[in-house]
Amino acid sequence: MNVLRSRALAAILVLSVILAWLVLDQLGPTNPIRDTFSRVLSPVQFVLQRAVSPISKVANGVVHVVRLGSENEALRNENAELRNLVMLLQEARLENENLRRELEFKSAVPNYHLLSAEVIGHDPNNLLQYLIIDRGADDGLEPGMPVLTADGLVGRISRVNHSSATVMLISDPSSSVSALIQRSRATGLVQGYPGQELVMRYIPQGEEVEVGDVVLTSGLGGNFPKRLVIGQVASVKRADVEMFQEARVVPAVRLRDLEMVQVLLNFERDEEAQELAEP
Repeated sequence: MNVLRSRALAAILVLSVILAWLVLDQLGPTNPIRDTFSRVLSPVQFVLQRAVSPISKVANGVVHVVRLGSENEALRNENAELRNLVMLLQEARLENENLRRELEFKSAVPNYHLLSAEVIGHDPNNLLQYLIIDRGADDGLEPGMPVLTADGLVGRISRVNHSSATVMLISDPSSSVSALIQRSRATGLVQGYPGQELVMRYIPQGEEVEVGDVVLTSGLGGNFPKRLVIGQVASVKRADVEMFQEARVVPAVRLRDLEMVQVLLNFERDEEAQELAEP
């Protein structure tokens, strides 16, 4: 009974305080009960606020870090997509430039029946200088056909399969091309040399050959048509006791960087001239 009486008195007291609070709020701007409660509870609120503040800051920091991580991941993905797009655009631009040059070259030599081919393989050991292209007998290719680009001579077809062919580069040690110096018209034979360079041999001693001279195919020997660019003279070797002089020639075409080539389909080799031109 005492417990029930105590609870009833406490309830009556609380209700009385609440009722007095409401009445005092209606009577004027000041309320002694409210002010008393504020003074009593202010220290408690201050302590609770100080206690909760670090936790709140840590929680906010965690949320901020998580948000930054998500934003960084999104930015990384966006940057990767942009880099891929830039690379694709650059590749498309380079491909368009190459195609434009090849089309301009075809227009400049209307008598040549040229077939475009893509390079699909290289000599892996760099000893035998050759390429593999994606055109073959099914496309009309035959051994001996010249291979070139807009920059100059590449080589000739050495072996043909149904859908692919092997191209012997002019830098192969077994390759030889009858050539002439454009400026002086001095003739000789350009042969492959280790390191993807060329040597022009059998140039008579009295002929003028200078560094920077352009070397062209002469058409002698019947292996290649006339006036295809082979390269440029890089150095000249002379000796008074020798009948001939030699010139080191840098190819006009970057042979190891080729992606596309042109095969000359309508060139007929002259076997008789080839035999006569052999040194």
